[in-house]
Order: sequence, then structure tokens, then C-alpha cells
Amino acid sequence: MPATVRSPRGAVLFFAFAFAVIADPVSSVAYAIEAALRALDGDLALLIPTMSLVIGLVVVVTANYWQLVRRFPQGGGAAAAAGRAFGARWTFLPIGALVVDFVLTIGISISAAASAVIALFPGLAPERVPLALLLLLVVAGLTWFGHGGRLLFAVMTVLFVAVSVAVLVLGFAAPHTTGHAVTGHAPGHAAAIAVVLAFPVAMALATGVEAPSTAIAQLGQLDDTRRRRFGRGTLALLLVIVGGLTLALTVLAVRLHIGVPAADSTQIADIAHAAAGPGWLYGAFQLTSSLLLLAAASSSFQAGPGLLKALAGTMDAPGVLPPVLGRTNRHHTPFWSVVVYLAAAALIIVAAAGEEQKLVLFYAVAVFVSFLVGLVAMARFARSERTPALVWLNGLAAVAVAFTLVVNLLRGWPMLSLLATLLIAGALYARWVRAGRPTGIENVESRAETADDAS
Repeated sequence: MPATVRSPRGAVLFFAFAFAVIADPVSSVAYAIEAALRALDGDLALLIPTMSLVIGLVVVVTANYWQLVRRFPQGGGAAAAAGRAFGARWTFLPIGALVVDFVLTIGISISAAASAVIALFPGLAPERVPLALLLLLVVAGLTWFGHGGRLLFAVMTVLFVAVSVAVLVLGFAAPHTTGHAVTGHAPGHAAAIAVVLAFPVAMALATGVEAPSTAIAQLGQLDDTRRRRFGRGTLALLLVIVGGLTLALTVLAVRLHIGVPAADSTQIADIAHAAAGPGWLYGAFQLTSSLLLLAAASSSFQAGPGLLKALAGTMDAPGVLPPVLGRTNRHHTPFWSVVVYLAAAALIIVAAAGEEQKLVLFYAVAVFVSFLVGLVAMARFARSERTPALVWLNGLAAVAVAFTLVVNLLRGWPMLSLLATLLIAGALYARWVRAGRPTGIENVESRAETADDAS
């Protein structure tokens, strides 16, 4: 009998699928709030409106992927939408964005995990980069031996959420201590402008929102109707958990006056320490957050090489990348593609000195290119189907995403993320043309997820 969400078997499948897929966006809570506070120059009084604006935009982006799941129940995400709406050549823009996004997800998740460990053991602070590189090698090594672990990732996500709820309850009811951060701000338009300029940095929280629209390709045992239910249920769960945790931790940070952390800590660690004290709950919070961040890195270590493998094609149907990137070991892992991501992630970790807050500035750029393409494509679909409400919704969302992208790019260095996205997209397009424009390129994301699941 086929599994449904309402059956016991379907409930277990949904649990494993949904909580594993949302590991990436949930883990973003560990650094997104601090990123906003740093962009606000430590002004706690503006943190709540800033993060509220971030959550509002996450809702808008999620609404778009809700539509994508309905239209493409077999997976594909923004790449499929771009290919159907504008032609196959436009598929490469979101694909290029995803390639960069996977590298940055690995780099920032590993760096944030190292920061969580250092917050628990401050004596390791001088060894930040070696620690991060060691964690990177461990995660890459585990990926080398296969692409399982969906249920394990789900358990890690649930554990982090459960411990976070315990910290929040204790923090609001009987906090251990409070900080002495700055809470004042300039009145009037200066405050509004500060919020508008700060919130794009914290939009790293939105990364991973696209995952359910592509990951549903893994659910080959389900029909299209059930895939839609799983995809939309995961998006709803993502929004509730990420939005709820983010807003609750933000309010608690302001209430306990937890400002910009010292070099050997993180804001989220300081929140947990102030709420629970130095006991077992604080240790559990740091442990579960670091494990969740490693799970997010591992997920991208699977998805990224899987995408390169799909782009490399097969012996019978060559793709646009060299066949060596599709070569697998006996565990069905495309090992040379893993090496590519390992080298790229190690490079950015060293360049950022293992500090995730330096990488946050780059993070929301590449994936927002994918968001923008998907929104414009959905607006075009809505226009052709004469549904003006969706045209306006997707159009306004596209403007908001474009604004976020532009503000981040104006910070200077994040332009490198856009440049890398465009170079990769252009190179893939050139190889596709040279290969004779093979058909089906718009389905490469769903093929990558299917191949990954099959392995």
C-alpha cells in the first residue's frame, strides 16, 4: 500500500524527509540574528524590527516555492521554472547560483560549527581555522561513504529545536543572568534606514527555503499529489520552526541585553548562557547546534556533488561537464565532485579565517539570484494563465528580492558571489552549446536529487 501523510508509514517518511530537508534553514538561525545585529552596529533596539522584516520576506519567498511545488511536483525548483518560462538557456543561471550556494553553505556551516565548539571550549579559539578544516574533512569523509543519513539529519534538527525551546522557556521564565548591550538608537528616519540596510545581511536565514521544491524528487514512491503534500507540508513546517525560533531568540536577546559577542563566542551561545547558565542545558544547546550545522554542511556535500554528477551525464547520455565528475566509488559517491567541493569550501574557510560572520555577507547573494529567477518565472506563468493576484504577488516579491540582492551587492565584496554565479552559469551554458544543446537540462536538479536518493 502506498504511503500517505496520514498513515503511520507516511508519517515516519514525512518526518524523515521534512526535518532532514529543513536542517539547512533551521541551522541558519545560529548566525543570521548575529549578522543582523552586527549590521546594526550592535543596536539591540532595532533588532526586532529588522528580524521581523527578514521573516516577512522569508514568508514571501516561501509562498513562491509553494507555487513551484504545485507546478513541478516531480522536483526541479527554480531551474525547472526558468527553463519552462524562458527557455533552456536560462536554466543555467539558477544552476550556477546553486553551485555557489552549496559551497558557501558548507563553508559557513562548518565555520559556525567551529564557533559553537569554541564557545563551549574557549581555549580552542587560537585553533579556529585548523578546527574548522578538521570538521570539514570529517564531514567530507562521511560523505565519501555514501549518501544516507536522512533520518539522522532529521533527528539532529528535532534535537536542536527541542533544546532551543527549553532554553527559551527558561530564558523568559527565569534567566540565569543578563547582559549590558547598547539599546539606544537615533530617532526618525535614521532608524528606519538602518533597518532597511541591515535586514538584507540577515537574509541568510532564507537559504534552504528552496530545498523542498527540489528534494521532493527523492520521493519516487509517491505520486504527484502526495509529493505536493509532502513539499508543501515541509515548507509550512520550515516557516513555523525557522520563523518561530528566530523571532523568539531575537526577543530574548533584546530582553536579556545580549549584544555583539566576544571573539571566542557567538550571540546565540551568549543567549543560551544567559538563559540557562553554564550547566548541562547550555552544553546541550552548543552540542546540538554544532551537530545541526554539520548536518547542514553534510546535506550540501551530498547535493552539490550530486548536481555536478547529474551535469556530467552518463556513458549513454553525456552531459555538459567532464565525465570524471560523475565517476562514483562503490558507495555511489561522485568522489571527484566531492573533492571539488572540499577544495572550494576549504579555500573560503581559510580566506574568512574560519569566521562565519565574514561569510554571511556573501551568502544571501547567490541563492537570491535563484529566488529572483524563480519569482520572475512564476510571475510569467501567472500572467499567461490570467491570474492577476499571483502576478502582483510574484511581481512584488521579485522587487523585494531584487532590492535585497542590490543592497548586499553594494557592500562590495559580496559582488564576488554574483561574479562566481555568472561565470559558472556562463561556462555551463557554453559547454551545453558545445555538446549540441542536449534536451532536458531544465530537469537536472530533479535528476540530481533522484540519483542521490537512489544511491
